Amino acid sequence: MNILITGATRGIGRVIANSLEGEIFATGRNLELLKDYNNYCVCDLTKKSDIEKLGKYIQNNKIDVLVNNAGEYIYSAIENCSCENIERILKTNLEAPLYLISKAVPHMKMQKWGRIINIGSISGVMGEACASLYSASKSGLIGATKALALELAEYGITVNTINPGWVDTEMGNTSANEGNWSKEEIIECIPQKRFVEPSEIAGMVKYLISNEAKGVTGQSINLCAGLSVGC
Repeated sequence: MNILITGATRGIGRVIANSLEGEIFATGRNLELLKDYNNYCVCDLTKKSDIEKLGKYIQNNKIDVLVNNAGEYIYSAIENCSCENIERILKTNLEAPLYLISKAVPHMKMQKWGRIINIGSISGVMGEACASLYSASKSGLIGATKALALELAEYGITVNTINPGWVDTEMGNTSANEGNWSKEEIIECIPQKRFVEPSEIAGMVKYLISNEAKGVTGQSINLCAGLSVGC
């Protein structure tokens, strides 16, 4: 099984890559960190030429499982958002995953089997003040997941999105520090009083790839320690 994971150099992506069985194909922007993998493609998802290069890489390596994990987060009031910020967030979090899916699907259709797993965010389900760009991009990913699940169901291809809440990663902790609340105050608003561990997300990815999950498609799965239920 050939599995491609975007944003595999650190955080959630790296834990996912290390937990799965199969031939791992990793992508990211940091060449030195990618050298830890046998198969890798250096790629900046904000650059058209890099995305097209990665699309060809996917086609050449006949990817069976695509995990769209790479993402960017900006904490900013809407009046301070620049055209550059809007373009970067949408390209990384929404446009690139859709393009990569388009390149992975022909092989999956041919073999009548495939798994597409998008790493979304609870912010795409609930909304997040001062993170409208991030919320919009992740919400778009959820909508695309539902549409693609319908389009690809007859080919044995499942498409799902996992929506983490606050995750104990470098990105998660940095995001917490950028906001108006401290990490301790954020934890008080989470029903389970903790950040989600990256290994929990990896475990969900592993399940969605398995044959036991063949009937699970088009789903938006909140893995957020109860945050989506309320405080």
